[in-house]
Amino acid sequence: MHVVTSVAELSKANAYRELNRQFSAILAGERDGLANSANLAALLFNILPRINWAGFYFLRGRELVLGPFQGKVACVRIAIGRGVCGTAAQRREPVVVPDVDEFPGHIACDSASRSEIVVPLLFEQRLFGVLDIDSPELARFDSEDTTGLTELVNQLLRNSDFAWLGN
Repeated sequence: MHVVTSVAELSKANAYRELNRQFSAILAGERDGLANSANLAALLFNILPRINWAGFYFLRGRELVLGPFQGKVACVRIAIGRGVCGTAAQRREPVVVPDVDEFPGHIACDSASRSEIVVPLLFEQRLFGVLDIDSPELARFDSEDTTGLTELVNQLLRNSDFAWLGN
């Protein structure tokens, strides 16, 4: 069993360093991409302050399909290029949305969500899906979140087998 340590009192940069350390311990000896994604979603949901959803969408053909997550029931399928998740997948770069009501084509799975960050899962030029995190607070995410979450996603991809995706 892994003990999750709070990062509430740390600076954002130090909080992400601690999250990376904790996630590294969780990954030790486990290569299953689905299990590791589930644990990362749980870790983020339970440690990051002021969020109401954290999870994954995985690329299946030409759409993103819901994967492991923490939070309210979510949309199951998202077309590439649609909403924040589909846009991040299409652009193959993180997307930070300070106010989801101002994002053209935003897909509202939870009306309480006010801001969002989506980080694509890219490994060796291959898109596997996206990490999606929502907050009930406007402008919750910034460049430090982008950097920290990208590092976590890269750690997940380097240490996990996603062959089951078959893309």
